[in-house]
Amino acid sequence: MDKLIKQARAGFARAFGGIPDGYWAAPGRINVLGEHTDYNAGFVLPYAIPFYTVAAASRSKSPTWQVWSQATGETVTFGPGRVREQLPRSQAVSGWAAYVAGVVWALKHMTGVSIGGARIALASNVPLGAGLSSSAALSVSVLSALCDLYDIKLDDERKVLITQFAENEYVGAPTGILDQTASIRSQPGTALFMDCRSQVVEALPFPLEETGLEMIVVDTRSPHRHSDGEYADRREDCELAAEHLGVDSLRDVVRGQLLSLPDLLMKRRVRHVVTENQRTLTAANRLRDGERDLRFLGELMLESHLSLMADFEVTIPQLDHTVNAALRGGAWGARMTGGGFGGSVICLVNRENREAMCDEIRFQAHQRGYNEPRFYSAVPSRGAHRVG
Repeated sequence: MDKLIKQARAGFARAFGGIPDGYWAAPGRINVLGEHTDYNAGFVLPYAIPFYTVAAASRSKSPTWQVWSQATGETVTFGPGRVREQLPRSQAVSGWAAYVAGVVWALKHMTGVSIGGARIALASNVPLGAGLSSSAALSVSVLSALCDLYDIKLDDERKVLITQFAENEYVGAPTGILDQTASIRSQPGTALFMDCRSQVVEALPFPLEETGLEMIVVDTRSPHRHSDGEYADRREDCELAAEHLGVDSLRDVVRGQLLSLPDLLMKRRVRHVVTENQRTLTAANRLRDGERDLRFLGELMLESHLSLMADFEVTIPQLDHTVNAALRGGAWGARMTGGGFGGSVICLVNRENREAMCDEIRFQAHQRGYNEPRFYSAVPSRGAHRVG
């Protein structure tokens, strides 16, 4: 964190001059179970990882927002005209800065508060394009900064909805609320069990270290983009199925109703959501009951991946081969995490088997001509907070 703060401070001085009023951090996340269930009002089990975006920010005397990014070295400036209601897509801020403009726009749209300008420098070590929610980390860090700078009091639930709305409606990425919730509400040493319909969150003990286990993130370096058509297609599939079954969301479907669906594709999509919700509930119940040996999650994680592969069709061969290599290398379980179509795999493994597993994954990637994977240890970490 100290390094990120230093980088954000240096970037602020280089782009704008002077010293920022403060620093705000927001993390990326992994999702242990509950994939593509959030926008179906279902259940999820994510937690924040120790990789953050830091926003160094100050109020501005002018009614404009200036944003610098360490990732690109670029400074983007936009004014009120590009965050007004009913803005044509062609006039909206684009690229990475759209997430910042989207937060400003969503704040006004959902609270009626028109905030003043700001200067913001962003530094991040959340891997980009890895399915670890770097976009939510960016959005949440900016929202945290703007709320403090302009003394806007929002509860966590409201912050989640504002950042989700910014991504959905301004950026055009049809995400659910999982990413933002994990980035805002996570606590060290716990996983968040969330009911996405009610937004009720329960912090459940997740004792990785004391049981000699590690959760390893394997960034396959096969980038994904949530705004691509495939993700939106899956969401539309779910909405059409819910409409056909006469329910508000697929969270309300039971297995027996699958028989009434008109085609096999729709049955498979719904079956994934129904069974994924059940897997997530099973894991949450065992954690709530005090289960300390987390190896039980391995089987549920693998079942989840197979369902995402066969029924929901959001994996790619690189993800599937990585899961198989992790199992051969000694992992208790592995699965893709994030929206799919690239990104990362999470692996639950004994600490002493970590290197052997990583070596097997590297070897298999090399054999198939894939990019060299990157490995990160993912301990449950703190959510968004001011760091200076």
